[in-house]
Amino acid sequence: MDISLNIPKNKNTADWRTGMQPLMPVKAGGGKPQGYNIFPYHSIGEGKIFNGYPALAEWIVDKKFVALDGYAGVFWNDIKQCLEEEFEKQGLAVNWINTADYLKPVDVVQKMVAPYLGTQNSVWGTKTSLQLIDFYNFNQQAEPGGDYKLTIVIGTAAGLLANKAHLVYFDLPKNELQLRMRAASITNLGNNAPESPAEMYKRFYFVDWVVLNNYKKSILDKIEIIADAQWKEDLNWMHSADFKQALQQLGKTAFRVRPWFEPGAWGGQWIKEHIDGINKNEVNYAWSFELIVPENGLVFESDGNLLEVSFDFLMFARRNDVLGKHAEKFGDEFPIRFDFLDTWEGGNLSIQCHPSVDYIQKNFGETITQDETYYILDCEEQANVYMGFQDDIDPEAFRKELEKSRDFGTEIGITKYVQSHQAKKHDLFLLPNGTVHSAGAGNMVLEISATPYIFTFKMYDWLRLDLNGEPRAINIEHAFNNLKFDRKGEKVTRELISKQSVIEKGEDWELVHVPTHQEHFYDVHRVEFDSVITIETEDVCHVLMLVEGISIDVVTADGRKTTYHYAETFVIPAAANTYTMYNNGAKRAKVIKAFLKS
Repeated sequence: MDISLNIPKNKNTADWRTGMQPLMPVKAGGGKPQGYNIFPYHSIGEGKIFNGYPALAEWIVDKKFVALDGYAGVFWNDIKQCLEEEFEKQGLAVNWINTADYLKPVDVVQKMVAPYLGTQNSVWGTKTSLQLIDFYNFNQQAEPGGDYKLTIVIGTAAGLLANKAHLVYFDLPKNELQLRMRAASITNLGNNAPESPAEMYKRFYFVDWVVLNNYKKSILDKIEIIADAQWKEDLNWMHSADFKQALQQLGKTAFRVRPWFEPGAWGGQWIKEHIDGINKNEVNYAWSFELIVPENGLVFESDGNLLEVSFDFLMFARRNDVLGKHAEKFGDEFPIRFDFLDTWEGGNLSIQCHPSVDYIQKNFGETITQDETYYILDCEEQANVYMGFQDDIDPEAFRKELEKSRDFGTEIGITKYVQSHQAKKHDLFLLPNGTVHSAGAGNMVLEISATPYIFTFKMYDWLRLDLNGEPRAINIEHAFNNLKFDRKGEKVTRELISKQSVIEKGEDWELVHVPTHQEHFYDVHRVEFDSVITIETEDVCHVLMLVEGISIDVVTADGRKTTYHYAETFVIPAAANTYTMYNNGAKRAKVIKAFLKS
């Protein structure tokens, strides 16, 4: 995967949120789209999700002592102002206590987090071992205030400062957090001013998100209200009992996360042409986060009100249901990633590789590495994938050429060193860590991978600039610490292009094995059927996508039916036990299924 942290600057949106993608609506529209849905949601019944600050204020007023806690990037001043307007209508004076007043000095925080941020010019750090309490000077617990009928502690870590208060938690989707970050409307935890988007993202990924996710898990059972803070002057919220019930239901039935989309230097036009609801004025779309769960959210619906929470809530509460026999091994980490890489009428991805398990653990604090595959969902006639070395590769000569290109801007005839393979629809290219690779122009790639997603060591980027006119970072040293030069010659086509075969078949269906590399901890099947087929999970989580066909209905053992359209990713938790897929089209449906090996 080829993620760049340099995203084009704000074009036509408000000053608090950059980018061109629409904000999720507060309420669901009149009926779901007849194709790919960019705002998928899960209905949980009537009377479960409430809209607005007036309703939340009504819940708060008789509680006497309340903590309004939440994630990084939440606009606490706006929340306070909206609630104060409601309290003033009732003539209620409130004792406000702001957790930001207890943050350690900025220079102290900067010194504390510095060991986890790597070098200034690097996009990588190491995942922190800090805890949220380390950012604050909480000398004693806050208490209800004197003559005030209502005391509210507000801000991130409010539950730490007021652990006896009624706890309301404001969550924020990570795509919206990043749009606020790029607009410089928020800061990192403990900072008093925004930095560059690249530096802020690195700090979020390696420090803030780690600290806040661990804290979120620790207070899950204390939360009484969960609220969605992605809108500036509105919100939706629900009671914790209903929230936990919704997570329990989701752990046993089919679900989608909310995808989101980004432009990039090499981006193409397939997503723009095939997916409705996204902004068609964007210059291109380089990728979509179909199922990159450290950053995706889950959306619930009740009475038309939509509420999004981060995916990790589901893993904290129901990981055994989701992962089944693999829950103990992976814990709270969901191990499989689906995303789109769009080079259709676009450019080549960088020539790149990914770290070994030992390297990513030692240098970046991850537990699993970025082992990938490229499934060709669609491609132009001359599309190709760069993968593996030529048989006569000379590592020293290759490195000198890369360094010369980096330092002096010279072009490289890359096929002198790296093989090019023609891409065909439904091919699977295997990219275990250490494999040199790139998706060439003209592809729509479904990237099926282990979950880590930012550890791409770029060696050559075709001398182009990013969408802000800046050169993208080249990481030759990291790459050469991981490249496997024995993946060359005929070995590449023999071992790194999946050899597909039918392993089961019936009257109107076939199960095709699309085998992965021995180093991949996940495997791939393609389920092809004309009418209907039932599949057992066998206590294993399945990640699926309709890769050919119009739509399918999926019915799980609990009786819930959901329709999925072409190119939509969905998950069947291990605890679903069985599911039946019905083909809604006249032609054969084909569904890719990725799952963890036993």
